[in-house]
Amino acid sequence: MPRAGLTPQTVVREAARLADEVGYDRLTLAALAGRLGVALPSLYKHVKGADALNQKLAALATGEIAAELTSAAAGRAGGDALRAVANAYREYARRHPGRYPATQRVPDPADPDHVADAERAVGAIYAILRGYGLSGDAAVDATRMFRAAVHGFITLEAAGGFGLPRDIDRSFDQMVAGLDTACRDWRS
Repeated sequence: MPRAGLTPQTVVREAARLADEVGYDRLTLAALAGRLGVALPSLYKHVKGADALNQKLAALATGEIAAELTSAAAGRAGGDALRAVANAYREYARRHPGRYPATQRVPDPADPDHVADAERAVGAIYAILRGYGLSGDAAVDATRMFRAAVHGFITLEAAGGFGLPRDIDRSFDQMVAGLDTACRDWRS
């Protein structure tokens, strides 16, 4: 019988907190079971295994970041919206260093909420790009450029990969300004 008060949702929420503390790559079912004070086999009553837990964590994190990106974009356009969304992306990664990598997981087509949240996150970027006059294939390319640049910066920053003597925030702002220029001058 499952431990009183332990549900799949509480297991995933605690996994998210643990991932933020120890890192996504160090999140294990054994560590989670210890954190929850249950035997490892007891977790299988709530999640089907490590991959299922990672998928549920990805769904949770994607929903969280989608909410933050759409909120950041609301009422803004052009470079202002681009900066706000890039900053929201980066701030989410800073606040949730273990959850953030899970947002990069492709949604499971069998999880309609995860799919919808992923579409909402990308939709926030698409909405900004429409303000630059980008749609169709150009919007797909520009979205990939934006995500690759921001994710790459976030990943390098988290790994301590910026050793040159220049303010990292300034470099981030310059990168976002470059993305704004690229979107304004887009050639299809």
